[in-house]
Amino acid sequence: MNSKRIPEIVVSDKKGNIYNIPHVEGSGMKGGSFFRLRQTDLIKLPHGSELFMLPDRFAVAYDPASERFTALDGFFAVAAFISPGFTIEYNASYIEAGKPKMLPLFSYGAVVFYKSEFYVAATRVDKENRQDLRFMDIGRARRNVKRLRKVFPKNRLIRHLEGCAFLYGCPAAKNFFLNRYEAPLPTSPYCNAGCIGCISYQPRKGCLATQPRIKFTPTAEEIAQTALYHMENVKDPVVSFGQGCEGEPLLAHKVIEKAIRLIRGRRGKGMINMNTNASLPEAISTLFDAGLDSIRVSLNSARRLYYERYYKPRGYGFNDVKRSIRNAKKRGGFVSINYLVSPGFTDTKDELRALKGLIRRENIDMIQWRNLNFDPLR
Repeated sequence: MNSKRIPEIVVSDKKGNIYNIPHVEGSGMKGGSFFRLRQTDLIKLPHGSELFMLPDRFAVAYDPASERFTALDGFFAVAAFISPGFTIEYNASYIEAGKPKMLPLFSYGAVVFYKSEFYVAATRVDKENRQDLRFMDIGRARRNVKRLRKVFPKNRLIRHLEGCAFLYGCPAAKNFFLNRYEAPLPTSPYCNAGCIGCISYQPRKGCLATQPRIKFTPTAEEIAQTALYHMENVKDPVVSFGQGCEGEPLLAHKVIEKAIRLIRGRRGKGMINMNTNASLPEAISTLFDAGLDSIRVSLNSARRLYYERYYKPRGYGFNDVKRSIRNAKKRGGFVSINYLVSPGFTDTKDELRALKGLIRRENIDMIQWRNLNFDPLR
């Protein structure tokens, strides 16, 4: 490899045309500070990723001659929204021009042009192909939609999943119609947290939700019907409450408990999971007693102060989250954390120390690394 080859900056003009500037070095950003990108930080832009122009944000380059970072006035920054299974290590580098509008709810990874291709500063954290669009036969999924409409004409939950799959592009919903991997079971229209980056509900002006929340609570029979169809047609099936298109499933724990008992009355095999904020420890216990197998607990931080700043919990606190984890473990449940990564915060020594302590004390089984979808400077 040519040692003089550098990761070149990628920029956009006002019309959205994206291009690299030869011999000008790109950079990455963490917590508002700028960094040079090493070759070991970079991987090829994963298939299914997208490049975004960041309006009213000037790209920041590194000048080796002056050993300084420089904003390129008039050249807008470009960021990568990386396909699932990859965690970003640096945000795109930029400075804001004036008072720009808040960026939509995506993650904004650093992208450069290197060895004649686009590269990003990221790490692969999931080798499964369940969310890779190359392995999704959309024609087959649409044919299954037509068939399921005839088989389950009154099931509102399945109708809801159609919109998730084909209007909003949800990979989990697509997998349901492809009879593979994990099937989503959105259930709750309500939530007891006010997450700043919630993708299904945004009360603030200037920050739009990316996918509307389910507007009804399915019956236990609708939930069980959907789950059993998936479990009976998939090898090693998983069905999962707590999706991006709903609030907090624990607020619907009574109907979920009834649904789980209906499922387990018909089928003992197959994993039933819940993605949750783990706010109601007693409800967690009841659901595991009914037949729940696992929970994925959503966290942005292993420290109470920063957890509560982001989640803005209503009627519960960080100690309740830890109690829920303990209750699940006491009942033999599998507990993972859905860890929302923010470069410049997640990778600080204090946060790492707190995370390691949480894993050790609560006997966490697995981490699922997920990029925090939010404006990096907000």
